[in-house]
Amino acid sequence: MFDVLSVRVIAGKGGDGAVSFRREKFVPYGGPDGGDGGIGGDVVLIADETTTNFKTYPNHSVFRAKPGENGHGKKMYGKNGEDYRLKVPLGTVVYEVTPSGEQKLLADLEKPGDKLTVATGGRGGWGNVHYATPTNQAPRLAQKGEDGEEKKLYLELRAIADIGIIGYPNVGKSSLLAAASAAKPKIADYPFTTKEPEIGIVDFGSQTMALAEIPGLIEGASQGKGLGYDFLRHCTRTRVFIHLVDGSAADPAEAMVKVNNELALYDTALAKKPQIVAVNKIDKPEVKDRQPQIEADFKAIGISPVFISAATGAGVQELLRAAYRVLRDSVPATPAETMKVFRPQPRRAENTVTKEGNYYVIHHPDIERIVRRIDMQDTAVVWQLRGWLERKGIGKMLQKAGIQPGDKVRCGGIDWEW
Repeated sequence: MFDVLSVRVIAGKGGDGAVSFRREKFVPYGGPDGGDGGIGGDVVLIADETTTNFKTYPNHSVFRAKPGENGHGKKMYGKNGEDYRLKVPLGTVVYEVTPSGEQKLLADLEKPGDKLTVATGGRGGWGNVHYATPTNQAPRLAQKGEDGEEKKLYLELRAIADIGIIGYPNVGKSSLLAAASAAKPKIADYPFTTKEPEIGIVDFGSQTMALAEIPGLIEGASQGKGLGYDFLRHCTRTRVFIHLVDGSAADPAEAMVKVNNELALYDTALAKKPQIVAVNKIDKPEVKDRQPQIEADFKAIGISPVFISAATGAGVQELLRAAYRVLRDSVPATPAETMKVFRPQPRRAENTVTKEGNYYVIHHPDIERIVRRIDMQDTAVVWQLRGWLERKGIGKMLQKAGIQPGDKVRCGGIDWEW
């Protein structure tokens, strides 16, 4: 199957801020001029009408955006990382897979050009130019770039078409699609020939409609039997069904009822969609002889079927005209019924100080990025860091937690003495 895909996406890391000082002839005491690191690239999904499935992407692939460049002297910022743009078919539903295995809906990419940023690149680190103060005019503090987001995604394709051809396996859905359009689906005399939706375009003068062959199902599909979920998932996109039944079956009307039961069990909205029932294989003598009885059986349950032969083309145009009329009169889904795109909210850092064993631990993302960037063995740098912590209010938080001179402080996995 090429209509589901599990992938891992990793946004680019932000570039590191630079520690640099202006050194030019005749410019004494030039001061700090370390520039900021560039922002890491995002991973972006884009709905593309030329992409029809996930066949080109191996399952469990890893897609990485480019990291941002490090900052440079002369207050030069690092270049932002390039985004990774992943093209997906129209109708792709995007889920984030949480560590517990739960699937969280992120977006439904229905229209050409729909975009979703699934992993945001890390912020670039500040250069030392940001840490200059009247009392510290030669700061050697700078930040490391922030790591980019990393997520596991589950992508699910739900075919988008005006009309979906549904029915049991081997009733002639592929043959009907081939007879009605220029599509060339696989046709063979065994069940589940079609394992993913095939779409063809039918012309009606200046009007067109998209016709999709939906993979067949068996009784119990709503519980996942056969290709159950793979069949039923694609049904949710179509506005009208052509319900194809095999005229040579023992009871064509009963076969239709069983398929509709599976639709209703999976999603009651599917059972309410307009349907046109077509009885196929009228070219076979045994079906032709039974036509009056088959028609009477359907009329007994309030249905007037269309009799066709997908193999010879008999009745196909009549069926398509009837389907077009129903499609024209049907009401498209309102925006309130469609899935919404969820925009992730900006991450908010929680700045805290806790006592863990013999250490006073600072939880502050910006400070963690500083201590990872600098040499904590340099006493002058540690002194500069302490002054900056005091200005940011972290010193008061440490004193409130009970810190004393000589106690150990930990932040971002780095330890030093207070």
